[in-house]
Amino acid sequence: MTSQKLENLLNLALNSAEDEREKSLNLNVGYDPLDREWDLIIKYSVNLDRVRKIASKVTELQNEYAVIRITESRIDILSEIPEVEYVEKPKRLFFQAAEGRRVSCINAVQDTRLSLYGQGILVAIIDSGIDYANIDFRNADGSTRIRYLWDQSLNPADGETAPVGYSIGVEYTKGQIDEALNAQTVSEQRRLVRSQDISGHGTAVAGVAAGNGSNSGGRYAGVAMQSELIVVKLGNPIQEGFPRTTELMMGIDYIIRKALELRMPVAVNISFGNTYGGHEPYN
Repeated sequence: MTSQKLENLLNLALNSAEDEREKSLNLNVGYDPLDREWDLIIKYSVNLDRVRKIASKVTELQNEYAVIRITESRIDILSEIPEVEYVEKPKRLFFQAAEGRRVSCINAVQDTRLSLYGQGILVAIIDSGIDYANIDFRNADGSTRIRYLWDQSLNPADGETAPVGYSIGVEYTKGQIDEALNAQTVSEQRRLVRSQDISGHGTAVAGVAAGNGSNSGGRYAGVAMQSELIVVKLGNPIQEGFPRTTELMMGIDYIIRKALELRMPVAVNISFGNTYGGHEPYN
């Protein structure tokens, strides 16, 4: 099975024996061996009507992109659909190191004469989650600065739902987070909002981008310390370790939709990367 609509890596994966794919760190990313299904990213035109007939799951994104789940045996049928322009498999994502404040020219921007501290904007963090109880992400009255928190790694419990238009994870609103912050015990707090940042990476990144410095008496404040936040904790439905480009695309789509809904400008931080593509110095 080889199609010009499929990216080279996907063609290679489909033309490799399953035991060979399992030995690779890359070829099996996006493949579920139990159901023999692939999570794929597609670029399409007009509509997804024909795709929906052969895919088990379709998540429609903006600008004619979609994330789909489809059995391996139907990928050749997918590639023959005229509306489908391009198909690629997910790629693993890895944490990237953050750049310093000085080399990012933040110190000059935060000159007191300019007073540019992020008022009226959204800072979106796509990462490992956030410690929503951290006082660096709370207002002076104790309420949260987080407008929305989407934890893609959770399965919805009673009373919880995924965001509208998406089929994975759990969405928490500012009101729900504030209710958790007002809980009398930590266990009650975690029952109300179950999302946790296990690695601490997302919390650290959010602190650099938007922490207000309350934990340090203002000494270690972030870049946009008066902004509000949208946080997406990337998750992998089959729990294989690192999230993939499919979850990342849905996270970006979710953030843009929320910013449009709130009519607020948004800056998105993605502290992930991968090793695909050219490695020349000019790439």
